[in-house]
Formats: sequence, structure tokens, C-alpha cells
Amino acid sequence: MTHVENIKKLFSKDFVEHALIESFEAGTIHLPTGQLVVCDPLVTSEMPAFSTTFPVGDFRVIVHKERDTNCVAYVELVFSIKQAAEWIMATTEGQQIGDLQDGEIYGFPVESGMGCIMDVQTQKNLNELEQQLFHRKGADFMGIYEEFFHEHFFDEDGAIDQFAFLRPDEEKPGNLFAFETGYGEGFYATYLALDAEKQPVKAIVEFIEII
Repeated sequence: MTHVENIKKLFSKDFVEHALIESFEAGTIHLPTGQLVVCDPLVTSEMPAFSTTFPVGDFRVIVHKERDTNCVAYVELVFSIKQAAEWIMATTEGQQIGDLQDGEIYGFPVESGMGCIMDVQTQKNLNELEQQLFHRKGADFMGIYEEFFHEHFFDEDGAIDQFAFLRPDEEKPGNLFAFETGYGEGFYATYLALDAEKQPVKAIVEFIEII
């Protein structure tokens, strides 16, 4: 069974039913332009958006953890209640599925142990925030993780949570969803469910393949 076939098996229903998976409603993400970016926000914050155009608005985010390890196995965005007609691997401009060899994927590298889903406008806001903090703090700037992300994941007693919704610009509507990625570092793909009109139904970011 290929990755995309397994994704289809797990996520074609309205809920995931698997003994090794525990699912959580995380909240909603706002996409102001419908151009979706998935990246490591500390390492690949300039990652290009997917070629697929997504709806604009607020959409459910569901986290699926591997029950035995409590690690994030999948992150799911739900765009529509329509039936999925096909499942594909998400690509960015210039990427062609036909160019891949067996077992190869298009995706994004993670070196920090953190992943992020956001609209391309929110990506711009995040990068602008980093530059603003750098110019304001100078030598005291500790990096975007310490300055922006850290407090939402850790406190003096340790970890608070494995994921969080954050707004890099409080005056703009877009937010981002940041989360721990599976077992940590790696190279991860995103899969899309499309309806009969080729419109997105779901996006699934895979970190641990559970069969």
C-alpha cells in the first residue's frame, strides 16, 4: 500500500477510526488568501505555497496522535463536507509527480522539530515580525522561536502543549497553526482530497505513517 492509498483509507470518512490513533479537535485556522504554506517556521519560513488554490475563510484543524507515543502523526485541515473523488500529493510550482521515483515524495524538511500551517499572507506577517523584532532588539534578539513561539509550548515547568494557534500580527486576521512534528526531524509530505470538481476537501500532513 502506498502512502496516498493509506491516507485515503484513513481519512475518507468524516472521522478516523483506528486503534492506534487518537484524534483531537484543535480549533480553526483562518486563510485570508487561500494560498497554503506548510513548513518548518524556524528553518524554511520562505517555503512557497502549494500550487492548489484553497478556499478563503475559517477551517477546522484536527490533530491525530499516535496513541502509544502521544506524538503527532497527522494534521488534518477540513475545507468541505463533500465526498473526496481523488487523493493526490500536494506540490508547489514546478514540481511534477511524474518526476518522482518509487518511494520519493515532495514535502518540507523539518530540523527544529516544529511544523507550521499558514496562509501565505500570514507567512509574510511572520517574517515581517521576525525582522521587526531583530531590528528593535539588535544583539538581544534571541530568534523567532524564543521571541514568539516558545511561551506557547513551554513554561518553567516544561511543556504546556504540542500545538498552538498564533497570530503574528494582531491587526490582521490570519493565524497560523504550529505543532510538534512526529518523532522530530524529517522530510514530510502533504496529501490532498479533491472533490469531483477538483476542489479541496481535506489536506493531510503526514509525520508518522500508521497502517
